[in-house]
Amino acid sequence: MQTLLSYGFEQIEWQISLLSFTLAFVLSTIIAFIYEFTFRGLSYSRGLVQSMILGSIVSCLLMISIGDNIARGIGIVGSLAIIRFRTNLRDPRDLIFIFASLGIGVAAGVQSFTTAIIGALVFCLAALALYLSPFGSRRKHDGLLRFQVPAGSETIHNATIILKQLTRHFALITMRDVAQGDYYDYAYQVKLKKSQDNQLLISELEKIEGIRGLSYTNQEATVEV
Repeated sequence: MQTLLSYGFEQIEWQISLLSFTLAFVLSTIIAFIYEFTFRGLSYSRGLVQSMILGSIVSCLLMISIGDNIARGIGIVGSLAIIRFRTNLRDPRDLIFIFASLGIGVAAGVQSFTTAIIGALVFCLAALALYLSPFGSRRKHDGLLRFQVPAGSETIHNATIILKQLTRHFALITMRDVAQGDYYDYAYQVKLKKSQDNQLLISELEKIEGIRGLSYTNQEATVEV
């Protein structure tokens, strides 16, 4: 009788463990997908995305192994203290996603399935909302405009007229003489009325006689270098 009860308990425990690992894997995969979809920058790491999923499974394993046993918890914490994690994360956002995956694994490991599911959904929705909204952006200008005009001509006056027509705001950054004073080099920061007006601005300025060295550099404040 005791053997049958023990067998039945182990069978139920095996099913719960499998459910915990499956839920941790699925939810952490969703978090990793949201991270990949909302990522903006140049230092993308495939290993970081995979670490989110694997870290969630490991944290789930540790919580299942510890259970209600305090001695096991102390032993696992002591063994983990030996490991030195020396990986540097440039973006604090990467660290938050790692912690979110670990938190999902912990919740699944203690069989708090409702908390794990709701927490993952709320976190993913918050990440998507921040990705789609301009919250946190302090961009005041769309681009940097640079050109050269002959000294003592009306070219700069004509260029200023076009800037007033096609931009919401423009600010002079630098003005210096080049070619032994025959030309002046101007650099402006511009805020366009429409984001697609950069080509129109360039084409209108190119029609001005005497202007040369015309260039426009887009300033995207959402990309971290």
